[in-house]
Amino acid sequence: MYIVGITGASGSIIGIRLIEELLAHGERVLGLASDGGMRTLRYEMFRDKENPIDIADVLRLRGAVKPHEGLKCGSNSDFFSAAASGSSDWKGAVIAPCSMKTLAAVSGGSADSLIARAADVALKESRPLVLVPRETPLSLIHLENMVRAKRAGASIVIPAPAFYTFPETADDIVNFMVGRILSVLGIANSLVRPWGAEDKYID
Repeated sequence: MYIVGITGASGSIIGIRLIEELLAHGERVLGLASDGGMRTLRYEMFRDKENPIDIADVLRLRGAVKPHEGLKCGSNSDFFSAAASGSSDWKGAVIAPCSMKTLAAVSGGSADSLIARAADVALKESRPLVLVPRETPLSLIHLENMVRAKRAGASIVIPAPAFYTFPETADDIVNFMVGRILSVLGIANSLVRPWGAEDKYID
């Protein structure tokens, strides 16, 4: 099982698409969203015209077939969850998008929410932890927090598009980022075309 946390930064679609892809790969997912994460998600993905109550509801609104299969939604305040314990056998955690508040909690070891606690568990148990910080420009505090998280064992995946893939839509950019996250997790995928895969792009 993978834990995917969605916090209040912009870019909720990255976390949702990651969950969809993990489920499509046959992985089980525990989806967590902070209050700010759900508010931002409703605004960015539905322009407040829909009011999904949780991540499973988001997948249903997006037309996913049986989104409940393989997906469990948890509360960000439930410290009795399997995500809060290193003795639970889950594979890794991703926070996408990762707000600067959550980044600070992770880098400072302040497990004040289930999302931050899951990150803390991943680090102490040497499991994969991927943070997808969405903020720009970055202050020195932001950068130093990323360095601290990286030194502790996290992978930092900035949601920066690759223009060599010639993206035509926002979905192309999102899928590229999700493919990069999957690659960091060691999950083979077809969302990212390796550089040099087509000779016509090589000089």
